[in-house]
Amino acid sequence: MRTLDKLLAPHLKLAPVLIRRAPTLTLAFDERRKSRLAATLDNGEEVALLLPRGTVLHDGDVLIADDGGLVRVVAAHEAVLYVRASDALTLTRAAYHLGNRHTPVEVGADYLKLEYDPVLADMLVRIGATVEQVSLPFQPEAGAYGGGHKHGHDETFAEDYALAQQVFGEHHGHAHAHEGCAHSHGHLHEHPHAHSQAREHEHEHGHERGHDHDHQHGQACDHDHAHDDTCGHSHHSHPHAHR
Repeated sequence: MRTLDKLLAPHLKLAPVLIRRAPTLTLAFDERRKSRLAATLDNGEEVALLLPRGTVLHDGDVLIADDGGLVRVVAAHEAVLYVRASDALTLTRAAYHLGNRHTPVEVGADYLKLEYDPVLADMLVRIGATVEQVSLPFQPEAGAYGGGHKHGHDETFAEDYALAQQVFGEHHGHAHAHEGCAHSHGHLHEHPHAHSQAREHEHEHGHERGHDHDHQHGQACDHDHAHDDTCGHSHHSHPHAHR
């Protein structure tokens, strides 16, 4: 059994005659987003699909077998909902509501296409769209982080989720580090020198605080100094009585 383990890069052009002569592999969308699959070519040959995880095949893609042979991918006709609207606003609203439900959608200039679902069909009709059940190839938009849409049970979902978390961290991690300076992290620290410096500062400026310093400043005060050590902020005198 041959193994199809490489996807020809889109920028690499082959002679049209080679592509026309290549055997075809017709797959529905749900099969085209699987990186591990036992399949049958349209000529009856049994093959194994073994591609990098996260790969989503499209109509016209060319696969390379382990023996160097070529196989052309064909998007199968399948039951889909073909959505149109009398105005752009209604079609945009339809796209919004489908996206809000994380539904794989093929977006055209004046139509939307999605896998057949009677519940979604009813929702689309209610907002004013025209919905028709037809049999056509289905090629939805790729996900925001590359590849296609993944369900929670899909074998590549964890990889997409990890990538999304990485992107989120790169954009927000720095901001959170600064926020840490502004709120308490619950660490208790002793700062005997800070109180000594604070008293000296008060005496230099002639301020009478009326503090009763009957405790040893070599020990920690009974209130918490909750802060992030990475902030680098100095601690000034506190306008409340120390016990």
